[in-house]
Amino acid sequence: MTRTIHRVAFGLFLVCFVASVAVLLGGQAVAERWHWIEQLLIVLAAITTVVNLGCRLSAQNATVVVVLIGLFATIAEMMDARSGVPFGPRTFTDALGDKMLRSVPWPMPLLWLAAILNSRGLARILLRPYRKTTYYGFWLIGVTGLLTAAFAVTLEPFATAVKHYWLWQTPARVLAWHTAPWANFLGWFATTILILGFTTPWFIHKHPLPQSMDLLPLFLWVLLSLYFATGCATQRIWDAVVVTGLITGVVIALAVRGVRT
Repeated sequence: MTRTIHRVAFGLFLVCFVASVAVLLGGQAVAERWHWIEQLLIVLAAITTVVNLGCRLSAQNATVVVVLIGLFATIAEMMDARSGVPFGPRTFTDALGDKMLRSVPWPMPLLWLAAILNSRGLARILLRPYRKTTYYGFWLIGVTGLLTAAFAVTLEPFATAVKHYWLWQTPARVLAWHTAPWANFLGWFATTILILGFTTPWFIHKHPLPQSMDLLPLFLWVLLSLYFATGCATQRIWDAVVVTGLITGVVIALAVRGVRT
């Protein structure tokens, strides 16, 4: 039953992905008229990710993982909205959606959920050649943090210059990527590491069984990054397109190596 729901959820995500890309390519007028579809894409990405997690973990473990990630991500975003820590001084606009407690748009925890879970699933593929090494668990956490930060690198130009989800108040002397300070990406990395520190025990099967390789995290991670790159291309933000292409290319190459091992 869960796998049937998973196939339906992934199919709906793919349909929404194609529609979202078409909206981006349709120009500003179309994007404004169909602005809700980008919110739906985030929702479906999160749903597909969670259902896929439920195919591999017990309902209890999957629920705890989802709740903890959503809770910690929301707390981190609310802390940043009030103090500028851990990501940097940033102001959310109304473009992403209504705000929870007047501080954080409601899709942000879902975006974090999709980013962390798919980055972890992708890290499992990349580290497949080393899964029997002594420190595999620590490497998995670290690589997941790096992949989540890389996801943030592809997201930022799209969120700031294309969709105007938020505005950074970054001083001119601070090193920044499309107005996002370097501390933002360190914050994504550190927050992911902290979240995994609490959630990792719940990813462990009490009665482990042989499982087939899960490639969905790779597809979702890459498709979302390409969606961001497409948005940047429509605005001719070519450096973001090139960087996203390089990151995605490296990830795919390493994933292929992991799959073949």
